[in-house]
Amino acid sequence: MLSYAFAGLALGSIYAIAAAALVVTYVSSGVFNFAFGAMAFSVARFYYWLNTEHGWDILPAAAVSLLIVAPLLGAALYALLFRHLRLSSPLVKIVATIGLSVALPELVKLILGDLTNVTAPGLAARPLRVFHPFGATVNMDQLITFIGLVVVLVVGLGVLRFTDVGLKVRALVDSQALTSLSGSSPSRISLGVWAATATLAGLAGILVAPTAGLSVEGMTFLMAAAFAPVVAARLRNLGTAVAIALAMGVVTSFIQRYLDPEDPLSSQIVPSIPFAVMLVALLFYALRGLAGDASVGGALDRAIRAEGSDSPLPARTTNRHGINVPALVTTAVTVLAVAALPLLLDIYWTGLVATGVCLAIVFLSYTLVTGEGGMIWLCQITFAGFGGVVAAELATKAGWNPLVAIFVGAACVVPVGVILGVLTIRLGNLYVALVTLSFGLLAQNLVFTRDEINNFGQGVSMLRPTWIIDNAPFTYLALSVFVVLGLLIVNLRRSTAGLALSAVRWSENGSRTLGLSVVQMKVLVSGLATFVAAVGGGFLAMNYQAALPGSYNPFVGLIWLAVLVTVGSRSIIAALIAGLSFTLLPGVFQTYLPLSYASVPTILFGLGAIMLARNPDGIVAMHARQLADLLARWGGRRQPSDPAAADDPVLPTAEDTTGRHVTTGGRP
Repeated sequence: MLSYAFAGLALGSIYAIAAAALVVTYVSSGVFNFAFGAMAFSVARFYYWLNTEHGWDILPAAAVSLLIVAPLLGAALYALLFRHLRLSSPLVKIVATIGLSVALPELVKLILGDLTNVTAPGLAARPLRVFHPFGATVNMDQLITFIGLVVVLVVGLGVLRFTDVGLKVRALVDSQALTSLSGSSPSRISLGVWAATATLAGLAGILVAPTAGLSVEGMTFLMAAAFAPVVAARLRNLGTAVAIALAMGVVTSFIQRYLDPEDPLSSQIVPSIPFAVMLVALLFYALRGLAGDASVGGALDRAIRAEGSDSPLPARTTNRHGINVPALVTTAVTVLAVAALPLLLDIYWTGLVATGVCLAIVFLSYTLVTGEGGMIWLCQITFAGFGGVVAAELATKAGWNPLVAIFVGAACVVPVGVILGVLTIRLGNLYVALVTLSFGLLAQNLVFTRDEINNFGQGVSMLRPTWIIDNAPFTYLALSVFVVLGLLIVNLRRSTAGLALSAVRWSENGSRTLGLSVVQMKVLVSGLATFVAAVGGGFLAMNYQAALPGSYNPFVGLIWLAVLVTVGSRSIIAALIAGLSFTLLPGVFQTYLPLSYASVPTILFGLGAIMLARNPDGIVAMHARQLADLLARWGGRRQPSDPAAADDPVLPTAEDTTGRHVTTGGRP
């Protein structure tokens, strides 16, 4: 029994170190670091490069990795990204850090090389020494983990409580503006905080590597598991987060003691525990009304900060019939160009185009829930998986027509999205993102790993009808469905419900004063987005001719969101461009460039999401606005526009003295 307690405390100590770093960076900068796992992997991989590949002793390799490389990494990331995010919207913060989590590990592997064997040593010499206190078993890795947590807590609390540096950090947490007025530099303090937390990330990565393996997947799981105690502590209470992390590790260890290792359910339950803890905590806070967006900084910071959406209220250039000609022409040309590709390309490239169009259908669900609804959902790939599996079951086992099975299966998934929407209505943006990610991870561990669905990795078969067995006709069918769903979204934007949804997106409090129901609008968009994601999942299953559970990993869904938002979260045509980019760009690199460049597309996707901090509207909206301004100059007038949201009829905009965009009743 005591051995299980020691093992659980070792696991909980790693969670606690990670949770401490996440809490400190959030309360000091307002950024919830989704790239924590990537930072942990980067430092741990460098330590492995020194210790294992170049024969350095443990002490010098750890000293260089944790005391030099990790702080430099944190400082560089702060200078390049994190310092631009403090006043950004929740969507930009989440997507930019997701982009970093995508790009950074691939850059590290490109520089240091990819590992075929992810088994890695920790900070203890091999072979491991084993101790037997009170008849229990503790190995040196576990002992060093305990010592590491104690050192982190003692040094961290000592610095924060009893030094001038700690006083300045606490002042920064309370108010960045007052810290600046007192003569201290918030930028330098933040730089130091990010350097220190990068060291904690590296320490957690090195400590977890012997058990979880030195892989991006293992480090990403560490990140996601560490979210649970942070969320249970409501993002701010460091002591509570550490205590819950330790308790979570012990509970996980004791549960393993009573589970049958031969039972497949055991391998599903154990990794689900952190996400179940996070989900229960979030729902508890939602029911108690305690899970709104946590404010960072004092009243002066909130007064200075311009709250609002990711982009200015859209004003546009339209003709006298209310039609945005540049946006219409751009959309038509793009769709026709995609339709011409199967006529010009061979079967391989046509297959990639077909996959990209199917992905574009799923991406339309992000356009609905994030672009129109203003909600940050990280489980759309899970709904796509549900839709694909249900459609495949209906088509293969019940003998339904595959196309009918796709739409009926999507309708069956809608109640799940509606229930999730109802449960998350009271949650703030960050909490919504975390609860939907937890839901996706639970579904991945408990549903998609079941034998009848996984089928030894082959999934559930779903053959195409004979008339679309080839890639070209299937591409045209998927493109037709994409166009129809896109037109329905345009019609939604023009409808009364769409106007109400736009009002809710911009100001929930203002919408309530107009008598609009925020709950109804968010539930409406939740159901529609779930349906579209499930339809896209059904077409993906038909494209692969099987519903493959491994294709619906929520961490892959994070990349999907990053790619879509990079191109444009509110533009319908951006969903098509993003889907094709996700499939064609890797195909180009794999076909025409050396194998060593295969990770470059992933790096580009991540860097694109990072650039969202500078261009929150996305690439399509930015270039479309430039085109519209150019056409306006040629027409003898200059009027700003936002073609990405061209179907939203709104008033012209102006800027007040705080930099916020406000509507005006007259001409701009």
